[in-house]
Amino acid sequence: MPRRCAALPCRLALACAFFAAACGLPAHAQNPDKKSSQRPAQQRPLSTAEELQKAIADAGNDRTALVKNLRGFLAKFPDAQERPQIYRALVEACIQLHDNACATDYAERIVALTPEDTSITLLAIQLLQRSEDMAARRRALTYAGRVYESVKATPVSEKSPRVSLQEWEAQKSRDESAILALRGSIQESLKDPNAARKDFADSYALMPNAAAALKLGELAELEKDYNEAAINYARAFALSDTATKSSTRRDIRQKLGNVWRLAHGSEAGLGDFLLKTVDEVTAAAAPPRPRRNGDAKDPYAFVLRKAPDGTAFPLADQKGRVVVVNFWATWCGPCHALEPIYDRLAVRYAAQQDLVFLSANCDEDESLVAPYLSGRRSHTNEVFADGLERLFAVGSFPTVLILDRSGKVAFRQNGFDPDTIEQELVTAIQRVATGDAAHAAANQ
Repeated sequence: MPRRCAALPCRLALACAFFAAACGLPAHAQNPDKKSSQRPAQQRPLSTAEELQKAIADAGNDRTALVKNLRGFLAKFPDAQERPQIYRALVEACIQLHDNACATDYAERIVALTPEDTSITLLAIQLLQRSEDMAARRRALTYAGRVYESVKATPVSEKSPRVSLQEWEAQKSRDESAILALRGSIQESLKDPNAARKDFADSYALMPNAAAALKLGELAELEKDYNEAAINYARAFALSDTATKSSTRRDIRQKLGNVWRLAHGSEAGLGDFLLKTVDEVTAAAAPPRPRRNGDAKDPYAFVLRKAPDGTAFPLADQKGRVVVVNFWATWCGPCHALEPIYDRLAVRYAAQQDLVFLSANCDEDESLVAPYLSGRRSHTNEVFADGLERLFAVGSFPTVLILDRSGKVAFRQNGFDPDTIEQELVTAIQRVATGDAAHAAANQ
């Protein structure tokens, strides 16, 4: 769980200061309490930017006042160039005030200004879905259609160079599937079961998922098609790790048992049917992410990628050097604790050209890596592990390996003691480096 700030008013004040900076307000306007020695004796009219900052400053830490003041500013300056930022500030403040109508209003205004902004469009859809107004839900349906068409039309030219075509296509299918499921839920709320069924079926076909299967089961049960309902509930049960929070495996199991009894008179045969469905779902699941570096058995045959940009990093270029590798992941707390120690070692040995330090990331979701590394100044080579963890059977993080000049593991440390790890690594590095050098000299 993310750590929450106990001082929300402080957070709001910081947000307002950041908002002022984002809008390009002058430095003295961002701190109206600080008197400027250059201010003329006669009070001059405030500029638009200063009016905006005054509206923010006057609100203090009061969200209700902030909403009122920003609305007043927009009434006075309806065409202000800061409108997108103001709308976003209003959306956030209204959500925090649990004012769904207000948040929806300004979210839709942002959509009108920047229809290509998928994230805010999805937020607008979620807000509109909470409304009991059918017109609002129809607008949500329109927005969902736009997002789906946009995702569907995404050209392959937008593919990141650090992902394969197969990975990109799989992610695109997941995105399309999620939008179709969302649109199906809106169709269902608009009392259009046929359109909802089609969207849920298309969502499941693109990417088998518990949410779509569960909805298909519920729609079939409403129509008293208990055999079809049983098939879809069984699929949802098999995939229930992706089900919504309110739909636990127990809930789905109960639904499945109910329709099975209605179709067959008892639960006889249900166990075999469920096992068969699990096997079918498993077989039909999307293929796993392709194994990078295939079945390479020699570390020098591996071509890693630099993190996060994906530039090729062939290990063959390191042949003849001592290679120190730290396998880590963004979610690993001990990995974070080891980072400064490992970085110090890299600095300590920076002058030794026959030593190289790698930090090999092992995250399943590589999109987490760029934000994590952003702003960090690392003295090691940040790379994606790209299967190197398989070769060395790395099963826990952090794990530090030292490879000698022939590519063989000369030292391995799974986990670490923060009080001793630095000296342990220094001793191991020196032993491997000097041992290899002595061996090479003896064979000359």
